[in-house]
Amino acid sequence: MLSRRLGLMIKNNLSIKKNRMTSILLLAIAALAFPTLTLAQADADQTQREVTWSTDVAAIFQEKCQECHRPDSIAPMSLLTYDEAKIFAPIIRYRVENRVMPPWHVNPDVGVQNFANDRGLSEEQRQTILAWVDQGALEGDPSEAPAAREFNDALIWRLENEMGTPPDLVVQSEKFDLAAVTQDKWFRPTTPTGLTEAKWVKAIEIRPVNVNSRKVVHHSLAFLVQQDDGKAGIPEGVEVPFGPNLFMEWAVGKAGQVFRPDTGKLMLPDSQITWEMHLHANGERVPDVQVELAVWFHDEPPKHRTILSMFDAQGPNSLDIPPGEIAVTQGTFVLSAPARLENFQPHMHMRGKAMSMEAIYPNGEREVLSFVDNFQWNWQINYIFEEDSAPIVPKGTMIVTRAWHDNTAANPYNPDPEQWVGWGDRTVDEMAHNWVDVTYLSQEEYEAMVAERSAAAGGED
Repeated sequence: MLSRRLGLMIKNNLSIKKNRMTSILLLAIAALAFPTLTLAQADADQTQREVTWSTDVAAIFQEKCQECHRPDSIAPMSLLTYDEAKIFAPIIRYRVENRVMPPWHVNPDVGVQNFANDRGLSEEQRQTILAWVDQGALEGDPSEAPAAREFNDALIWRLENEMGTPPDLVVQSEKFDLAAVTQDKWFRPTTPTGLTEAKWVKAIEIRPVNVNSRKVVHHSLAFLVQQDDGKAGIPEGVEVPFGPNLFMEWAVGKAGQVFRPDTGKLMLPDSQITWEMHLHANGERVPDVQVELAVWFHDEPPKHRTILSMFDAQGPNSLDIPPGEIAVTQGTFVLSAPARLENFQPHMHMRGKAMSMEAIYPNGEREVLSFVDNFQWNWQINYIFEEDSAPIVPKGTMIVTRAWHDNTAANPYNPDPEQWVGWGDRTVDEMAHNWVDVTYLSQEEYEAMVAERSAAAGGED
């Protein structure tokens, strides 16, 4: 009853197009106070219909689950067959009901809902899985099950099929000899890219180079180091803060990114990659820990340059989270030119619970653009907006990023609720920032994009 009342309260108080901060605070309080908040139960029609693995569930698992839930992949158990899935049916139900799995943790009722990389379950798929478990996880007729998926387990570039060609450039880090037992290491070598001319980047992907590296690399960042005035690809007369030089990252949940046809990143001659490899020992010596990145280039320079911006959510005093409390912090950033916001990627550690991105427009109106109310610290999800839905905002818009950290004993991931927690690189420390690719526009481009969207929507605001 509690979850149903909260669900009705949320629906009655939220507008997908325009969302007030009272609504997001209500959602955040509900999410933090009730971490196992459930979705609405399957309706009567769904529960009365027999749901089986063969006719209903197997296809969903093939689409949404099996890439990770298979032997030698990153998930803890395989879900390739009915016999495997049935064993874990209660766990599957809990994680699906509470939007933990598949790893897509953005609130489905707040802000932009159209994503280019949406890996979440539709409400129909979610209710199908719940009904399957509730009915006893029946197999049904095996002859009606879809053919098993085939997986390429070789070390391949995941974006190669999408790009249609092998990468144009591959850069490898130096190797690191990681002892069998040691504290976490941060290895930061620098590698020349070998470029002799300027190139515009269409896609980037990072990966550990071998299976042993994958077992000990917690995450890897690649920073692009080059002499750059930040003018190329920026509209004439537009002065923008040149964002951080983070080029791409590898972590569970994110391996690469494809930029829109009209945007890209610029690599210059004599550029270098500085790596940050966070390594943790697993009891066996690994003498050749190494990561590499692949780059695909545009054939022609794109019209716009996207600037990766780190919107902090901790304010001017950094993070200072008291023991036994839920802390809320926020940071602001004012856009110096019109812009298209391409994505929303929250980053926190073990105490992170929720993060929102809100726009306060020059006329005083406010709109919540995205809200992850079910943050899972061990997944790094980049929520990439569909191009036609990516927020287009005017000059002077303030981006407000809020973060919620749960430093109480009720947080099952909290290593020590009696400790004060501050900013730090270690997983037991905390962070609170929002990575956003910002594409800056001229005033004329902004007005044209707004007019185009208004026309497509039938003239509505």
